Amino acid sequence: MSRSQLDRGGAARDPIGDDTNCNILHIDMDAFYASVEVRDNPELKGKQVIVGHGGNRGVVLSATYQARKLGVHSAMPMSRALRLAPLAVVVEPDHEKYAKASENVMTIFESITPLVQPLSLDEAFLDVSGAIKLIGSPSQIGESIRARVSDEQGITCSVGVAPTMFVAKLATNFAKPDGLHVVPFDKVIEFLHPLPIGALWGVGEKTAEQLARLGLKTVADIANTPVSTLARVVGKAAAEHLSELSWGRDPRSVLPNVSEKSIGAERTFETDIDDPEILLAQILDLSNKVGQRLRAGEFFARTITIKIKFADFTSVTRSKSLPASTDLGTEIYGTAKSLFEAMHLQRARIRLVGVRATGLVPASQSSIQLEFSERDSGWREAEEAVDRVSKKYGRSAVRPARLIRPEPD
Repeated sequence: MSRSQLDRGGAARDPIGDDTNCNILHIDMDAFYASVEVRDNPELKGKQVIVGHGGNRGVVLSATYQARKLGVHSAMPMSRALRLAPLAVVVEPDHEKYAKASENVMTIFESITPLVQPLSLDEAFLDVSGAIKLIGSPSQIGESIRARVSDEQGITCSVGVAPTMFVAKLATNFAKPDGLHVVPFDKVIEFLHPLPIGALWGVGEKTAEQLARLGLKTVADIANTPVSTLARVVGKAAAEHLSELSWGRDPRSVLPNVSEKSIGAERTFETDIDDPEILLAQILDLSNKVGQRLRAGEFFARTITIKIKFADFTSVTRSKSLPASTDLGTEIYGTAKSLFEAMHLQRARIRLVGVRATGLVPASQSSIQLEFSERDSGWREAEEAVDRVSKKYGRSAVRPARLIRPEPD
């Protein structure tokens, strides 16, 4: 449902609100394909841009907001779009480029929390419960993500912050474009009830028409109608589902796609660094962060990758698969260190380093747990103790000695 459709519900909305217990973020890239094209071709900035195949049978895949203001939207026939926006620039889609941009954006999300559930190339849910003590409130995390997506990828995104996945997704509509909207825990009903029934998941055009015959036009109407009455129109299961949503109840949790998932961390330096010892210290810190995030998400990783970006913005990656999966920072660092040293960079000026863990498997797999019990040699106890201290006092409370710089005299 579009923002304009939702706005017709007439609810009062304040984009800034109390985000206590609002640990779910829904993030949607703004005009994703079109934004990537504008990013890669600055001459398109500020213009009406339509991404899609030309010709009479072509359809719109994406359009900039300049074109959307004229009525152009995705899935519209290209012929109609060009009648609405005759001055628009039509760009043939490059799906490989969009997939790469999506991968980069998801990497940013995964550097914040392991609990990322992609919905498509340009959309995902995040559960940031575990990142609040390390980074800040949910809205602060959302603003940080927006800044990073803009700075690192050159495109924008909108963020909905709410207690549940359903409400967070709706909140994003009021954040667009390039904004953030919070629905406070105690304002969910106030937010939902003025909305049209089409805002409820599962209510399409046909169902909305059927419900309208009963005089049901808003979410409040659904909330105040007996389930038995709704069931006569949509069936018992759907009626119960709609009733629950109308009261803001959504028991689902963010479920990451483990088979496609990775967990990593990157650091961009304020000034380029060419000292190998300083770089290895940073790789150690990132390795420990990746290990901590693996344990928090209850994953083990089989492959470790390091990324190096040089002063001229060129970058290289190197990967190595381990003989057994790990979630320990010390083992991740050992592999990352060997990959870095094998590159023989000879004091090259470096602006960014990154460490990433892939080939993830759930911690519940007993065979992997058995592997660890035989080879931990005390490291597990030590790192889990650090996890407990970090959770209570913040990640900076306990750090490897080589990362602590002496105070100036």
